[in-house]
Amino acid sequence: LVYSLTTQAQIQLGLLRMDENEPPRANLPIARHTIDLLSMLQEKTQGNLSLQEKLLLENTLTDLRFRYVQAMEASKKG
Repeated sequence: LVYSLTTQAQIQLGLLRMDENEPPRANLPIARHTIDLLSMLQEKTQGNLSLQEKLLLENTLTDLRFRYVQAMEASKKG
């Protein structure tokens, strides 16, 4: 589930593209929603994850949040 949501967020942030013929396009409100879903998953599974699962979720959220801020700044500039 974490990998699936991460891939969706990356596509929504414009980091990945579904079709090689089309440029990647960001959809920041939807990306924010997906990041929030991952955050909720982290909150609801607190204390029930292995160390590896916990670190995966923490690192994924940190990376996606950072990339979201970068995407927001880029959208304001251009």
